[in-house]
Formats: sequence, structure tokens, C-alpha cells
Amino acid sequence: MVTRKPAVAGMFYEASRDGLINQIKWAIEHEIGPKSTMNVKEDKQYVLSVVAPHAGYVYSGPVAAHAYVEVGKYAKPKVFIIIGPNHYGVGSPAAIMTSGEWETPLGRVEVDEELAREIKAKVRDLAEDPTAFEREHSVEVQVPFIQYLFPGSRIVPIVLWNQTIDMARRLGSAISEVVDGRAGEVVLVASSDLNHYEPHEVTTDKDMRVIEHVLNMDEEGFYSAMEKYDVSVCGFGAIMAAIVYSRKQGATGVKLLKHATSGDTSGYLLETVGYASIAFYK
Repeated sequence: MVTRKPAVAGMFYEASRDGLINQIKWAIEHEIGPKSTMNVKEDKQYVLSVVAPHAGYVYSGPVAAHAYVEVGKYAKPKVFIIIGPNHYGVGSPAAIMTSGEWETPLGRVEVDEELAREIKAKVRDLAEDPTAFEREHSVEVQVPFIQYLFPGSRIVPIVLWNQTIDMARRLGSAISEVVDGRAGEVVLVASSDLNHYEPHEVTTDKDMRVIEHVLNMDEEGFYSAMEKYDVSVCGFGAIMAAIVYSRKQGATGVKLLKHATSGDTSGYLLETVGYASIAFYK
């Protein structure tokens, strides 16, 4: 069995088990974190998918915590399909791992082989390519939150440097077909930061211009706004795939759980990165 070793432990998050658990607790309880427990609600609603950031936990952890706490308020999913950007351009344009396990300081989490193979079979250019994941942090940074809050769950890791609207639509549609009837047990995570390396006010304004279209479940409008206003979203393909997936699953609501920039956690406002947690419900 292939074990994907952590690439950014000690950089993006704490490298020790106890240190990482304390860091996740810190993120949840932070002044811009959710500060709430995951008491499962009695209503029939559940979360189909979330957008969550993937920067270092000291910067984006409190925002990311909102997404996972929100999921846990409605259900205890068995599988998280995590789609992130391929920042380094290593490996295939669209890559998936259909077997093996991922290791973090919290232990190992298994890839859901059945679900991963079904998705791969429906997307002809989604390649089995472990090399695409070796250095990439966009999926890895999500895994400790999942391990801590949803122990025993499995993952399906996907990374894209082909982030066209066409690719996002095909991927989101394929995942919807495969997951159909299992929603509530499966959650899609779109791993992405928003605007990069501009002052806090500029980043906030640019982020809101694209978030508006995510909340309207309009992937084409999102892509157009990103280009029109020069919003440097790194995981835009993942976000568009989540929009398509959620719409096809019959999403009845979308909510911006939290928006912030790295300036809100670091205090440095001149050069910031934007983060948002967004949930799609049914």
C-alpha cells in the first residue's frame, strides 16, 4: 500500500501530534474561529460541499475550522472528496489517488478506493498519478481537520492544474453521478485561498466580488469576475467543481460562514491573502 508522507508538517501546521491537536483547538476557539461545538442538529439538512482555505494554520486555520465544524453540525460523513490546485505543475494536469493512505502527525487516513475508482472511470483525463501529490499542500492541509473532527473517515484526493470551466464541470458532474444517493455520507471539499498578496482592503473587496457568484452557484460568473477584477484565486477549478456538484445534487442553500484575510490573524495588512469558508446545503 502506498503511503503519502506529509510534505508540509512543521511548516503549514505543527509537526507533533500534541502540537497539531492544540493548533486545531486554537483555530476553532480563535476570535475569528467558529468557537462552537459540533452538536448534530435534528433537522434533515446536511452539507453537500464546502470551500475551505489551505494556507498555514496560523493564518487560515480559524477560517478553515468554520467549514469543518459546520459539516459536523449536520452529519458525520464517511468520505471527504478533497479537490485542490496543483501549485507546482508537477505530474498530470488532473490527478487522483485511487488507493493507499495519507499520513499526518495524527496518524493515517485511507483513500476510499471504490469511490475514487468510480470517479476516475467517469473522467477520462483524470490520471492516477501519485507524483502530483508529493509536494502539493492543498489537499494535505485539509486532512488533519478531518482526522481530528471525523475520525475513521476516508478521503479521495484530487489535484488540478487544468482548471478550465470544462474540466470543473465534467469533474463536478461525474462526482455527482457517483455520489448520488450517498449525499450526507460524502462531502466535497474545495481547497482554495482567494486573492493573494495585496493590502487587506483590496483583498477583501476583490474576494467579495467572486464570493458573490459562489453564493449564486454561478461558476461562469465566478470565473468571469475572477478575470475581470484580477482576483488571484489559486483553487478556482476546485471551487467551480463544488458549485457544479452542489447544484446537480439539488443544493437548496449556500452560506458564507466566514471571510478574513491573513491580516486578521497576523496583523500585517499591507500584503495579505484572502480566505473564505463557504457551505452548500441540501
